Amino acid sequence: MSRFSSREALTTLQPPIAEKRPQVLTAHGDERVDDYYWMRDRDDPAVMAYLEAENAYTEAVMQPTTDLQTKLYDEILGRIQETDLSVPYRKGDYYYYSRTEEGKAYSIFCRKKGSLDAPEEVLLDENLLAAGHEYFDLGVLQVSPDHRLLAYSIDTNGAELFTLYFLDLATRELYAESIPDTYYSFVWGNDSRTVFYTQVDAAHRPHKLFRHTLGTPIDQDVLVFHEPDDAYHLGIGKTASEAYLLLSLNSKVTSEVHFLDANDPTGEFKLIQARSPGVEYYVEHHGEHFYITTNQDAINFKLLRAPVSRPSRENWETVIPHRETVMITGVSAFARHLVIYERQGGLETVRVRHMPSGDEHYITFPEPTYEIGEGANPEYDTNTLRFNYTSLVTPWSVFDYDLDTRDRELKKETPVLGGYDKTQYVSQRLEAIAPDGTPIPLSLVYRKDLQPTEPHPLLLTGYGSYGYSYPDSFSSTRLSLLDRGVVMAIAHIRGGAELGRKWYEDGKFLNKKNTFTDFIACAEHLIDRGWTSPQHLAITGGSAGGLLVGAVVNLRPDLFRVAIADVPFVDVVTTILDPSLPLSVMEWEEWGNPNDPAFYHYMKSYSPYDNVTAQDYPAMLVTAGLNDPRVSYWEPAKWTAKLRALKTDSNVLLLKTNMGAGHSGASGRYERIKEAAFEYAFLLWQWGLA
Repeated sequence: MSRFSSREALTTLQPPIAEKRPQVLTAHGDERVDDYYWMRDRDDPAVMAYLEAENAYTEAVMQPTTDLQTKLYDEILGRIQETDLSVPYRKGDYYYYSRTEEGKAYSIFCRKKGSLDAPEEVLLDENLLAAGHEYFDLGVLQVSPDHRLLAYSIDTNGAELFTLYFLDLATRELYAESIPDTYYSFVWGNDSRTVFYTQVDAAHRPHKLFRHTLGTPIDQDVLVFHEPDDAYHLGIGKTASEAYLLLSLNSKVTSEVHFLDANDPTGEFKLIQARSPGVEYYVEHHGEHFYITTNQDAINFKLLRAPVSRPSRENWETVIPHRETVMITGVSAFARHLVIYERQGGLETVRVRHMPSGDEHYITFPEPTYEIGEGANPEYDTNTLRFNYTSLVTPWSVFDYDLDTRDRELKKETPVLGGYDKTQYVSQRLEAIAPDGTPIPLSLVYRKDLQPTEPHPLLLTGYGSYGYSYPDSFSSTRLSLLDRGVVMAIAHIRGGAELGRKWYEDGKFLNKKNTFTDFIACAEHLIDRGWTSPQHLAITGGSAGGLLVGAVVNLRPDLFRVAIADVPFVDVVTTILDPSLPLSVMEWEEWGNPNDPAFYHYMKSYSPYDNVTAQDYPAMLVTAGLNDPRVSYWEPAKWTAKLRALKTDSNVLLLKTNMGAGHSGASGRYERIKEAAFEYAFLLWQWGLA
């Protein structure tokens, strides 16, 4: 493979220069001139021409790394056991599982009746459905309560609008009706012939719940509920007991739940408690009570219960009170147990309550940083909890835990081929100090033989929005960097919820800049402690994490050698001001409403697109999805065009738009590996490790 610098690449290849068509945008007496506003019009031939030109430029610049991309692809694929089987779970008389086959990009869903030694029945082969499509995604996959029918939905362009189908598993015949433009939320009534599904409005917000009876025309479907408030997202689910359907209405800070006897799916939903601004509550069912997790007068949430017959707020009684240092993140119900998921000190914990006696205990975990999550637990009347465990060095592992005896059984650790030895890698927690004195947790992973006393190539990532706690989870893909001497770090910055709900609130609204200064403090800490240097430091983030990348390269471009922003949310003010877009009205409770001058000016002060300036920037790779309904393609496209026009350096800047996908990038495991290999090749090239 030929070696060349980004400076040489730019002197031999000329990047596309986007036309400037100034558009004056005015709000609160403030004028912003947007030279690239025209890129929003995907029907303008110049838009597609620009995106294609950028893709061609990116391909040309990256052409000398083709051999490296192939090598990385082979490495990453070589660690995956291509023909593999998930851990089966039991539901009624059946054991359900999925499997993959070598050379096939998608999963095959199967079951066996009565015993794992019984003949296999293939429920759905995604590979057959994906044939002939550049993009394929499975949305719904639910077997009916009587195990006779399968509901599934597919999206073939990445726009997250799914067509819903119903399959008779005995005859293998599809029902005559299919339902277009459905969303992710779906549930079966207990009669196995009534279903509920959601559809979205023009802004891609799920706002309507329909009831459908199998075998009837879809134009006879009943509109069960319509949520007119643009700030609310509608969803439908079922309690673990399978006794009730739950219709949930959630904004970013407020919720409302209605319930219906699942045995009476044509009945009327009943309200649990009317919405109250700023009050969230979430519902599970056990016996004669609903168990309710709420933040009412409890920033970190508390657990309450109320009789099913009288579930409104005046009948709520405390089960677990609010605690300042422990956040309740979820509750699962079993016939004789409640499992309460909590977060304390930045780590997840699992609390088990035996309902007949009230006895409690915690499930403990061995590593300094890790991630846990509930696995497949479809059976209510059981003493076994299935959970997933992983860390930065431990592959995804499935455990069955006896809630009474406290015994745990490892059912499967995801195989990592090629002789992976976890003892050769180290994970640890550090703390950086933010400008306001707040300690910010940092998770690190690196090879054991690496010397931490000298600067190393280091890839720092983060997110810091929506109360999402960045997981300290394993990635076999990551080994291609670790084994080349790269340190990987995760900044657990404010705007997430690693340290509780206040951690989230201290990184949103008019506190949003804490997210960016926290990240910068983490970068400076890693440099000051000798882990890396500005010439060795790379950063990456996607979506709202792309906003993070965009903001910090404006603020401190000198700190970073290279930056990767995947589908970045960077045109903050323009997008949030436009109520026709998905990231607008629903997002006002995350970022603030820019129709308020205070929020407008604050958002403008950090919006990456609005703050591009004439200065040196790191080498950058920006990605987009043409059909992305969450971050429209024009945001990364406009940002790239503006950076090209203003930046004063000769560092490489690439825009790579997937012309047949959406927010999640390419579909199918092989195409996703290609995307990872492409980004890793870009990083290694910029580090001089190619």
